[in-house]
Amino acid sequence: MGVQHSGKEYSMAQAGSKKRTNPVTFVREIRQEGRKVTWTTWKETLVTSIMVFIMVALAAAFFFVVDLTISSAVKFILGLGA
Repeated sequence: MGVQHSGKEYSMAQAGSKKRTNPVTFVREIRQEGRKVTWTTWKETLVTSIMVFIMVALAAAFFFVVDLTISSAVKFILGLGA
């Protein structure tokens, strides 16, 4: 199994020993790859962020209740909550 580039197949060793490109070419290639990315819309990002915050709040509330319940049970069992 090798790496394909421009229709040619290279072994992994050959692919790793490729010549370095100059910084201008490197930045140009980065910009080209960035244009290929399918970016989310601002609305999708906003909705997803809100859902994450809601789930974090629900998880925090759940673990708060579980912690409170377990600590109350332990205090009751050990007789420290008199």
